[in-house]
Amino acid sequence: MAAAQRIVIENCSIATVDADDTEYAAGYLVIAGNRIEAVGAGKAPEGLENVVRRIDATGHLVTPGLVNTHHHFYQWITRGLATDHNLFNWLVALYPTWARVDEPMVYAAARGSLAMMARGGVTTAMDHHYVYPRGSGDLSGAIIRAARETGVRFTLARGSMDRSEKDGGLPPDFAVETLEGALAATEATVKEHHDSSFDAMVQVAVAPCSPFSVSTELLRQGAELARGLGVRLHTHGSETVEEEKFCHELFGMGPTDYFESTGWLGEDVWMAHCVHMNDSDIAAFARTRTGVAHCPSSNARLAAGIARVPDMLAAGVPVGLGVDGTASNESGELHTELRNALLINRLGAHKEAALNARQALRLGTHGGATVLGRAAETGSLEPGKLADLVLWKLDTLAHASIADPVTALVFGAAAPVTASFVNGRQIVEDGRLLTVDEDAIARSTRDEARRLARIAARG
Repeated sequence: MAAAQRIVIENCSIATVDADDTEYAAGYLVIAGNRIEAVGAGKAPEGLENVVRRIDATGHLVTPGLVNTHHHFYQWITRGLATDHNLFNWLVALYPTWARVDEPMVYAAARGSLAMMARGGVTTAMDHHYVYPRGSGDLSGAIIRAARETGVRFTLARGSMDRSEKDGGLPPDFAVETLEGALAATEATVKEHHDSSFDAMVQVAVAPCSPFSVSTELLRQGAELARGLGVRLHTHGSETVEEEKFCHELFGMGPTDYFESTGWLGEDVWMAHCVHMNDSDIAAFARTRTGVAHCPSSNARLAAGIARVPDMLAAGVPVGLGVDGTASNESGELHTELRNALLINRLGAHKEAALNARQALRLGTHGGATVLGRAAETGSLEPGKLADLVLWKLDTLAHASIADPVTALVFGAAAPVTASFVNGRQIVEDGRLLTVDEDAIARSTRDEARRLARIAARG
């Protein structure tokens, strides 16, 4: 790092979210190239070479960038629909529309989803895209292109479905792939786009959609494919009581046992939601180090229930936070999930002892990085890690009277983002994206949403 250009950030509170939850009431952080070089209390060391910028961050809290562990970007253009439905009815209502997406729609929706997250402090995003209608274009390529343009670190969970209406599933027949086609397309996506290097900006996971939209063979062979290629695995699990009933009726066992029978538990796996988990399920996830993407706002929006996050954490299950698709979380912002995770879990059995502010921040940073398999590179502010970090402004009317900055960030209103860095590059300044035109994205998402609505109305 001796010859690297340096950025020095000073006079700020810092929550490192390292293993010891180290915090500094007044400290500094030095970025050298794309890495964190130093972090500590007081002023930055004297005599640093190649300092190209100094940031006086008085009134700010610096944290690791937020890590989103579950999303469906394409849903950005179907927000505000089926607002009074539970999960299964919501899916039935929206699949006929989703089944008509094409490449321009998916690209516009990905840009909208990414922009909203990035301007709110997300530095590592993921998208679980599983709708690949025939003749719809290069959807995976469009999503990855949008992520590169936005400047966030990104994991594409290349999804798939092969159980359509004719097989007892929910998606229309023309919106699913064959078993062979899904596996081949997934393998091709991994080989074309996955980067396994330390500072990778794009990675790919194998991600059949859910037990009720894919065959057992797609799950089993998908797991074998992922492990053969050395990438991670992602799917939906135990989201609703209806799913549990479905698994018992079709497979003679609950979702967790079914996943284990198909090779879908392990430290290279993470699942979205995991709301309806009994003690045995949680123990199985802890034993295998299977990760969980907790999506509190979506679970509330669809009346799915409250995930047992405190019990998962106590058992040693890796847990991160997810926005989920914006057809079930219209705001599309991860920083609000810090607060919602804390508040919603306090409605559960543990009440006020469920989660505290620092646990919520850990879920949204280091927890998410762990779930995505990237905790060695990001998720905490430590020398040698990638320079993915956020400066939250906490000296305005919304937060200035809250003494503890972490409490202010989690319990308070959504804090303004003064600056967000990814890989050492600033992508947000004073709440606005530096990499893309937000107003142009707003126009394109509106236009594509209207075009999709017209196509869906024609049937």
